[in-house]
Amino acid sequence: MDLFSFMEDKNKEKEAPLASRMRPASLDEVVGQEHIIGKDKLLYRAIKADRISSVIFYGPPGTGKTTLAKVIAATTKSEFCQINATSAGKKDMEEVVEAAKKNLGGYGKRTILFIDEIHRFNKGQQDYLLPFVEDGTIILIGATTENPYFEVNGALLSRSHIFELKPLSSDNIKQLLLRAVNDNEKGMGAFKVKLDDDALEFLSINANGDARTALNAIELGILTTERNTDGYIHIDLDTASECIQKRVLKYDKTGDNHYDNISAFIKSMRGSDPDAVIYYLARMLTAGEDIKFIARRIMICASEDVGMADPQALQLAVSASLAVERVGMPEARIILAQAACYVACAPKSNASYLAIGEAMHFVENGGVFPVPRHLQNKHADSFGEEREQGYLYAHDFTNHYVSQQYLPDEIKDKVFYHPTDMGYEKKLKEYLKKIKGEAGEAFE
Repeated sequence: MDLFSFMEDKNKEKEAPLASRMRPASLDEVVGQEHIIGKDKLLYRAIKADRISSVIFYGPPGTGKTTLAKVIAATTKSEFCQINATSAGKKDMEEVVEAAKKNLGGYGKRTILFIDEIHRFNKGQQDYLLPFVEDGTIILIGATTENPYFEVNGALLSRSHIFELKPLSSDNIKQLLLRAVNDNEKGMGAFKVKLDDDALEFLSINANGDARTALNAIELGILTTERNTDGYIHIDLDTASECIQKRVLKYDKTGDNHYDNISAFIKSMRGSDPDAVIYYLARMLTAGEDIKFIARRIMICASEDVGMADPQALQLAVSASLAVERVGMPEARIILAQAACYVACAPKSNASYLAIGEAMHFVENGGVFPVPRHLQNKHADSFGEEREQGYLYAHDFTNHYVSQQYLPDEIKDKVFYHPTDMGYEKKLKEYLKKIKGEAGEAFE
């Protein structure tokens, strides 16, 4: 490298966006993703030992896929090459492979090839890499925002470890923002910035787990805000809102607004008002509420307030909860809206909720009695004699039902569950009445 090339690289580094300048130089500087790079995890150990094998990183933008690749580049003794699938072609890969063969054959040195946006390569381009990954000529690191199980060649996947990166938490984003504001070497420390706590909170929530979004916003705020008379650039809530293009809502995730909104959301579902449900859902999502928290509340409402009037409501709510974790924002808003609207429009019954509440209260207040002998687990007692239990097997009788005592003798007529006439529960109520009225007789 000549002097001019060196100065060009230094100037590029100096003028690079804050998000690029703040990329961690070592594994210990990486924030978040503890589930894959915690100190006891496979990936952490492999990077530290410089024994990385072919891997695919996938997850939403700004979660650290390229960062991890750069950390590997900084720590490995292998040759490191990087291409972007949006602009590279087969010729670029051929050049990398030829250089890798020379490095391996001539110097015994491995080559790591990092392909950003690997899902952009077509099947033919991905197939070209396969033999060189398989024979160890290159070690592949792929990064993608798409699910690799759908977008990446199955043969490549089978030869790679798949690591899913998750959206960063608001605490992770706060840590990165504070680091960027105070770093004098790579960050904005020389600008002398005062970042208000509510502005920091707002940015960390509304970045939606994307570190790049948060860092771009704080950089824009600092570069476009005039210095105060005290010599500092003051980033307040209004400035933060402008920089991340989000309106400031009066919403504190740990305060009254949080509880008021989720309370109104649940009561609107219970009250069968889908319009109010969508409104409060939109308020929570816009304010950056945790989508997993919202999904949990929908599941609870589906069971507590819909219950047996429509058992499918709980199934849909559970499926929605799993889906939002897999998909993430912004698409998760559609899944949550569907589940919440279904629960709001479903017929309502809290009979099972009342039943378990009454039963637990009864048990906790001393209502514990011996299980009837004919229902006890059939086995030899301490005297070695087989119990004559007298249990009647329901499937031996018409309608697969036989009149038989199941509650303890002391409360044999106690009723906990009172089915309503709402939705599907009405059918269950009628069914129970029918089979008990016809009190099954034994099959011949």
